[in-house]
Amino acid sequence: MRLSRFPVRPCVAALCAVVAGGAFASSHREAPSIAGSPKLDATDFYMFRSYDPARSDYTTLIADYQPDQSPSGGPNYFAMDPNGLYEIHIDNNGDAREDITFQFRFRNTLRDIALPIGGKSTSIPLVQAGGITAPNQGTSNLRETYTVSVVRGDRRGSQGSLVTKSDGSTEFDKPTDNIGEKTFGTGGAYAAYAAQHIYDVNIPGCGAPAKVFVGQRKDPFAVALGPIFDLINLNPLGNTDVPGADYLAGKNITSLELEVPTACLTTGGSTIIGGWTTSSVRQGRLIASPPKSGYQTAAINGGPWAQVSRLGMPLVNEVVIGLKDKDRFNNSQPKNDGQFLSYVTNPALPALIETLFPSAKAPTNFPRTDLVAAFLTGIEGLNKPANGTPSEMLRLETKIPPTPKDKQSNFGVAGGDFAGFPNGRRPGDDIVDIELRVAMGALCVLTGNEDKFKVGCRPSDAPAGGAPLTDGALQSPAQFPAVFPYLNTPLPGAVSSAP
Repeated sequence: MRLSRFPVRPCVAALCAVVAGGAFASSHREAPSIAGSPKLDATDFYMFRSYDPARSDYTTLIADYQPDQSPSGGPNYFAMDPNGLYEIHIDNNGDAREDITFQFRFRNTLRDIALPIGGKSTSIPLVQAGGITAPNQGTSNLRETYTVSVVRGDRRGSQGSLVTKSDGSTEFDKPTDNIGEKTFGTGGAYAAYAAQHIYDVNIPGCGAPAKVFVGQRKDPFAVALGPIFDLINLNPLGNTDVPGADYLAGKNITSLELEVPTACLTTGGSTIIGGWTTSSVRQGRLIASPPKSGYQTAAINGGPWAQVSRLGMPLVNEVVIGLKDKDRFNNSQPKNDGQFLSYVTNPALPALIETLFPSAKAPTNFPRTDLVAAFLTGIEGLNKPANGTPSEMLRLETKIPPTPKDKQSNFGVAGGDFAGFPNGRRPGDDIVDIELRVAMGALCVLTGNEDKFKVGCRPSDAPAGGAPLTDGALQSPAQFPAVFPYLNTPLPGAVSSAP
């Protein structure tokens, strides 16, 4: 199939710019309000059976926050918001309500290292006063710690129970961001330092130990960001691995990660779980003018929690939800997703792609029951819970065994690998290419005329459903580690220039 370009009329170009401007960065500043609160902005959510051979009875949950981190973004770098509440939710009975919630709260403690300058003690302006090799080291001017609580049932129904280390303590250190090689050392020094922040933990109500890690990682998402924003200014049928196509290759993010025994996430006879991440802040904020002397005293926060970010399935708020409702979606809960149904059943993105590439005909089956299956219910025979409530979240059939890393297909289910997207999501799943194809009806083609996946459409409904659409930014399992925390060491802000 050949996709031809044509000059875009001004009114159409404006419409496409609005949609493309929030697209394909997997929740990197995907809604107007969250763009002003990067510390609370969820960028990606992953949920998969752990493919470390020694951990196959575990499920890994990863929530990435703070998009577009420049490795050299000092002097404050990318501490998490101590006034925010970061959560990972699990629905294990299909009713679109959280049954298990992991809550992360952060605390920043200033050591206030000072130097004697001309007979006076002067506070240093940096977050470090020398090399750092271990957690809570004396040369670290700012100690960032966190707690994790588990809440069962309504996430606001109780304070939850604290997750503990093996010694019973409840406070965990977050590694200082990768400032550079003079601070942490060359070679694998930062990786070794960060690894000291992987904790074996006990989750109340869970019979086996888990793992937790929170820290900076290299951004795992791959996307031709600039060309996508510029009205899909690329060859959508070109090479899937174009050198330099990944515009996030030089960026970091902050990951909140848990590796939990799968049995602790399921309930009764159900083996399908749904997952998503949210962040919230207090409804009231008073700006102090002038602020008190000290660290982070510029605002006073209070009142009930207000949710400001939400992410389950990738790219939903970017390319499915209309611009006017993006903030509403970020504030919503899965149980109320009926209000967004028409964005899935009658999506705008395929029509916009057809406008830009006229030979790529948009699917004609309305309502788009194939997209309802992909985004709202799960796919029959794969990850659709019995008697489930339609709602947007990532779904995982936990009884499907993990695929070893060297056997994984970056196209997940479409590549014959049923342990991959949309059955959960792994770091190596090529989300952009998969979802471009799904939007244009790939499920209608995969299901065949017999509709074996029960998605309610057939190949004739999707003329471009078999087109190998790509943004050219390759996502491959080979790019990632095979053990927890599964994401790569963050890029350094500077490399050592010393001989």
